[in-house]
Amino acid sequence: MSLLLSRRDLEFLLYEWIDVERLTARERFAEHSRETFDAALELAETIATEHFAPHNKLADAHEPTFDGERVHLVPEVARALEVYFGSGLMTASMDEAVGGGQLPHTVASAAMAWFQAANAGTSGYPFLTLANANLLLAHGSPEQVERWVRPMLEGRFLGTMCLSEPGAGSSLADVTTRAEPQADGSYRLFGNKMWISAGEHELSENIVHLVLARVVGAPAGVKGLSLFVVPKVLPDGTRNDVTLAGLNHKMGFRGTTNTLLNFGERGGAVGDLVGEEGRGLAAMFHMMNEARIGVGLGATALGYTGYLKSLRYAKERLQGRPVGTGGAPVPIAEHADVKRMLLAQKSYVEGALALLLYCSRLVDEEKTAADPAARAAAHLLLEVLTPIAKSWPSQWCLAANDLAIQVHGGYGYTRDYDVEQHYRDNRLNPIHEGTHGIQAQDLLGRKVVMDGGAGLLALVGAIRSTIERAGDSEQAAALSAVVDRVVEVTRTIWAPGDPELGLANASLYLEAVGHTVVAWMWLEQVLAAGDAVGDFYDGKRAAAAYFFRYELPRTAPQLDLLATLDRTTIDTPTAWL
Repeated sequence: MSLLLSRRDLEFLLYEWIDVERLTARERFAEHSRETFDAALELAETIATEHFAPHNKLADAHEPTFDGERVHLVPEVARALEVYFGSGLMTASMDEAVGGGQLPHTVASAAMAWFQAANAGTSGYPFLTLANANLLLAHGSPEQVERWVRPMLEGRFLGTMCLSEPGAGSSLADVTTRAEPQADGSYRLFGNKMWISAGEHELSENIVHLVLARVVGAPAGVKGLSLFVVPKVLPDGTRNDVTLAGLNHKMGFRGTTNTLLNFGERGGAVGDLVGEEGRGLAAMFHMMNEARIGVGLGATALGYTGYLKSLRYAKERLQGRPVGTGGAPVPIAEHADVKRMLLAQKSYVEGALALLLYCSRLVDEEKTAADPAARAAAHLLLEVLTPIAKSWPSQWCLAANDLAIQVHGGYGYTRDYDVEQHYRDNRLNPIHEGTHGIQAQDLLGRKVVMDGGAGLLALVGAIRSTIERAGDSEQAAALSAVVDRVVEVTRTIWAPGDPELGLANASLYLEAVGHTVVAWMWLEQVLAAGDAVGDFYDGKRAAAAYFFRYELPRTAPQLDLLATLDRTTIDTPTAWL
């Protein structure tokens, strides 16, 4: 059995719950079947196991170095990427017109999870490149697609996203990188970009940077931002004016270079405008939202592999005896408190995987449903779920990694075992693509209130539909009560019409709604399991019971506090901190 992910769980979620085979009735997926889906998943598992996982610890121990001229990585990274791009998995869900296989996004997401579980650092390169390519396919010109996207899909070029700056961070309204129009229609860019993953390396012939900058004379704020393609190497083969100023040394994801880039040290970096001036952030959100769901999937994958490894350890490690008995030592998995930690991990990672595959299924629905109303409904629900899908796994699958270390005892925080690295790698995900606080403000400040509250109604309606199918079960009743409370508290928060007060405790709101959503995912899985017998299905029901009895009750005091409109975080002077 793999220690990366559970193939059995993926099969349950894809075929017994989501029923992804139904998509083959749609024109886009008509050439596919269960056999082609399984073949893609098996190929992903094989490549991830044989080419990504073996150098995970090596790339972590020997992180990238910069000698002043070149960046050096362990050679296994390049070899793994060569196999990955050669497999066709990069373009698995893309249009046939660009060489894609037109697999459902749901299946492609499940395939990508194998690589994220096997090696977070190496999988970062195709992850960013795919999001970069999808943005250009959606917003770029035919010439940009031909020049930049096709080589990226072949693995000859790799891509990045360049948003943050040393002085701006997540505050994109304060971006200062400037773009100067040229007579030939191009632009020259000047500025600095920080925290750019995959920003410099020699893994590919070229690096395609997507850069947010402000055209000279553009207004302040986010409305003045435009988006540019700025390649490392220009089409004529000369080096563009993009310079590596240094590598950032992270606690995790060490196999992915993380850089400070200078644009315009020698007269200006040549850039090509994507779309229209002043529409850069709107275009960039295409990549950011895709990346946010991808970050959630990566966090889930890291939590999942940590769970499987701690489960194996707990079944093999002999220590202690049952309470009140003598005899020989038993596997630590037999002890109640260790079972608690394993059940918690199982409930987090399997609940998160269900959520991310559900979101992926919504992507397929919004793209291919025959009914325009169904497409719109899927889009709206996905909009509401995106900040949860990014942040909940990043918080709670990290908690699973913490528990995996605890299950290992003293061995857990040594480098002899994998779980300490999984924790370090996963600790970056609460910051990747917008912090926990940013996602919380997006959920409470935008998503649940947009279109007169249509976002919240869409989410609540989907959850209540599941509750109705569950009948009068104890879990359905518990979830129904929490959903009613979420609606009530959301109204209370916004009743005063004070955004500062309303958003002061947005993170608490995100955590409460996130737990509500994952409880919904568990109720869905219980319904999908039905009366099926066997350890797998009994395990699903046990994990669901754990989540409803130990986790969902966390929301009660959180929602009670939110309803008081507490001002502690607003009114505390910084001098007191």
